[in-house]
Amino acid sequence: MGLRTLGIKTWTAGVGLAVVAAVLPPIGAAAPAHAENNGVGLTPALGWSSWSSVRKDPTAAKVDAQADAMKASGLAAAGFQYVNLDDFWYQCPGSQGPNVDANGRWVTDTTKFPASGSTDGIKAVADHVHADGLQFGLYVTPGVSQQAVAQNSAILGTSYHVKDIATTTAEKNYNCKGMVGIDYSKPGAQQFIDSWADEFASWGVDYVKIDGVGTPDVPDIQAWSKALVQTGRPIHLELSNNLAIGSAATWKQYSNGWRTSGDIECYTKCTTPGTLTDWTHVQTRFGQVASWQPDGGPGAFNDYDSLEVGNGSATGLTDAEQQSQMSLWALGSGPLILGTDLTQLNATELGYLKNRRVLAVDQDAIDASRIVDNGNQQVYSKKEKDGSVVIGLFNYSGTDSTTVSVPLSAAGISGSGTATDLWSGASLGSVSGTYSVNLGPGAVKLIRVVPSGSGSGVTIEAEAAGNTLAGAARVATCAACSGGHKVGYIGNGAANSVTINGITEAAAGSHTLTIAYLVSGSRSFSISVNGGPDVVETVSGSSFATPASASVTVQLNAGANTIKFHNDTAYAPDLDAITVS
Repeated sequence: MGLRTLGIKTWTAGVGLAVVAAVLPPIGAAAPAHAENNGVGLTPALGWSSWSSVRKDPTAAKVDAQADAMKASGLAAAGFQYVNLDDFWYQCPGSQGPNVDANGRWVTDTTKFPASGSTDGIKAVADHVHADGLQFGLYVTPGVSQQAVAQNSAILGTSYHVKDIATTTAEKNYNCKGMVGIDYSKPGAQQFIDSWADEFASWGVDYVKIDGVGTPDVPDIQAWSKALVQTGRPIHLELSNNLAIGSAATWKQYSNGWRTSGDIECYTKCTTPGTLTDWTHVQTRFGQVASWQPDGGPGAFNDYDSLEVGNGSATGLTDAEQQSQMSLWALGSGPLILGTDLTQLNATELGYLKNRRVLAVDQDAIDASRIVDNGNQQVYSKKEKDGSVVIGLFNYSGTDSTTVSVPLSAAGISGSGTATDLWSGASLGSVSGTYSVNLGPGAVKLIRVVPSGSGSGVTIEAEAAGNTLAGAARVATCAACSGGHKVGYIGNGAANSVTINGITEAAAGSHTLTIAYLVSGSRSFSISVNGGPDVVETVSGSSFATPASASVTVQLNAGANTIKFHNDTAYAPDLDAITVS
């Protein structure tokens, strides 16, 4: 695949969007606007973590198998990308802390992750994950090992040693113990974290979870944030766990996500022994989704912990409760990091995980508000960029059925609308006034409502989560664009297109389609409505940074419509948004 150069470091290119960025020409966009400026995490992460189902005995073979299963099951095609190795990957001889190399960094446990020739065992796993077209994550905790202090390890690239920067304050490492603090006012402290981040980047790490952090660890978070950026490799930074809500602005500034509470796993206190979680643990997240609602958004998201969906009764949740957990996480636009065993997925629950209508609710990067909090009646809603409203009605009770009701006005819907059941895809027809549904224990009704008349003047961003980007088409930042982003690399081949979905009309008829685009010179869009014949629209512009607009007349059907933008023979303009009126 060759090499990519970012900043001052050069790394072997991975896969996914990182590789796309490396091999395609630039489309005139700056780095994503995010306080951390690390260029990742614009939408909630989708993936898998070893903690729930593998826990204390991860091995290279087990992680490789999970990556292979993510690809073979179709989860990767549905958007799941990260394969994250949690704790127990490094050598831990005892409570004196993890074993370290000559520069004070944790050493890979070669019994679990054997080297491949001169290739470190963790890098070998990362290479396997990348070969599956996925991205690889790794676990760390704050501070420095007491082993490094005892050995007074040299800090790579400096004249300093670990004793120059270490404190005597214990740092939290849940399982191995033996970590102590770092005094970041001392010379060499940042360079120590830089060297560790550089090693991770050289192994092909795409995601770092720092566990055991709290408000006293803000200096560690700042150091790791800076260190990961300086590697030149786009690396997602996640914080765990039970972060303080009063410091949400800090977590947002320095990371891509933060755990809002303790673990979702029930361990020895499960309702059904031997399962991963139970409904009681999921119930604790209802209030968190409501409380943390103002704090999540593109680049930095509230993390409600692992999604325990896919292994039937082994999860500890009924099918209805699994749908509810995924719905609640999606309404809160939280990361969907699976804790289940991907090699043992059952067909029904795999279907839940690949439901693109529900995944789009998560990937819109909009946090829902709680609009009904009435005992076992829990309702959340959020308004999408296309004017539609997503509403989730939950039965909080794990034992009794109940009727859950919501005044549609509480969700911002006046008058009537057309509703769709997002789990089944079935049309629910026209709804108005108060919407009610009888739900079994732990069940959910997740619906999308298109208010009547919303097809008039509705604007949909090209990068909206509900759209379909195919081939090389990809999102880039665009300061002058309406949503801060655009879609480029459209055309120059039949595979490279963007399809705008979710255009709903009450009746068939002619509509004006206004296209906001960017181009320097002249290029053409081929436009297909509902799979029909192409209409070729040639447009001109002065810059790939400044949107222009053009209008065409299109015929739309009653109900849902799609509009595809492509060009099979040459590059099309970049696409900002469309407006249907």
